[in-house]
Amino acid sequence: MVLALAAHFNWPLRQLDVKNAFLHGILHDEVYMVQPPGFEDPTYPNLVCKLHKSLYGLKQAPRAWNERFTAFLPPLGFTTTYSDSSLFVKAVGSTLVILLLYVDDIIITGNDSLAIQQVIQSLTSEFDLKDLGSLHYFLGIQISRTANGLFLSQHKYVHDLLVKTAMVDSKPCDTPCLPSHRLLKDDGDPYNNPTQYRSVVGALQYLTFTRPDIAFSVHQVCQFMQCPMVSHYTAVKRILRYLKGTMTYGLSYSSSALDIKAFSDADWAGDPNDRRSTTGFVVYLGSNPISWSSKKQQTVSKSSTEAEYRALSSTAAELDWIKQLLSFLQIPISSVPVLFCDNMSAIALSFNPVQHQRTKHIEVDVHFVRERIAQHQLLVQFVSSKEQFADILTKGLSASLFHTHCNNLMLGSSKHEFAGG
Repeated sequence: MVLALAAHFNWPLRQLDVKNAFLHGILHDEVYMVQPPGFEDPTYPNLVCKLHKSLYGLKQAPRAWNERFTAFLPPLGFTTTYSDSSLFVKAVGSTLVILLLYVDDIIITGNDSLAIQQVIQSLTSEFDLKDLGSLHYFLGIQISRTANGLFLSQHKYVHDLLVKTAMVDSKPCDTPCLPSHRLLKDDGDPYNNPTQYRSVVGALQYLTFTRPDIAFSVHQVCQFMQCPMVSHYTAVKRILRYLKGTMTYGLSYSSSALDIKAFSDADWAGDPNDRRSTTGFVVYLGSNPISWSSKKQQTVSKSSTEAEYRALSSTAAELDWIKQLLSFLQIPISSVPVLFCDNMSAIALSFNPVQHQRTKHIEVDVHFVRERIAQHQLLVQFVSSKEQFADILTKGLSASLFHTHCNNLMLGSSKHEFAGG
């Protein structure tokens, strides 16, 4: 979301790295260590050292470093929010500076280059920092400036993964999974290297940060980590073959109207192993996708209406969280968020406060979406199944429809237009 805002307002993006971050943390617990080799005190060889600062390898080190860094930011004028503990904002008048922290990697952006530089100088005076200049490579994600905004990809990450799995010379395929294909729990023989399976699938999970097109396929293979079968690894290899042909794919962020819209979908009883439904949603800030999910529902739904209604509730909660973050960032959203659904019965249920016999079993928290609609904080509208962008997150699709939704997710080159709606 922050990158989408930076693309919209054409904000500068700076990247910092803290050298030996864990050595900056101050310990509050009593921790002792043996005298390190080569630094023993010959007078007291049997004594131990009491640590005042953290060292790498201590279980207290990450928390001590985080407490040290976050305690330094409030005197600089930064505040944080319960919505996201890694996001810090400094707002003085019309000046806005945003800082994102991931362990020892930092992104700083905002609407004032001078204020950003002053923050960097303040941080440098306290910590041993390395100024990496403009943001271009962050946690395996490549960020590049385009004529229209930003382009995010994991090209190098995909290539390294293909090398690791010996799939560099594999034959590409059009889609990451077959249309309407589902994996069975006990299909065939057990895979002889489950550790490798878990490693590759875990790597694919991280790739979904910039590749929502593989989110559903990865969601499927993630369900068999404990006891993978040969057929499950075959599905993993198909995802890798798809990635071989789309290594340069990524997300394009550009300037657009700052409104929020979301698409919510569910595949009713789609999992043949436990008959649970899959929820899929994608949230857009303007034309930029900023949040997406493909996740199995926690209970079995008795109807497609219930499955879609649960998906609406999950998406409404995500929209609430995004609105809180935007409010904290002091980014005004003029219009009410619009949530698109392709099930008329679920939409009717979200508007109708009357308790029906067929919906008495639905948990109270799922009716969260109904409350938001009644308070005019959310607008739910119908969209045809052909224009349901979240369809790609709930099931395998034909190649033509899959590529249409890839374009709708702003995947591929840096220039996109919505297809089909």
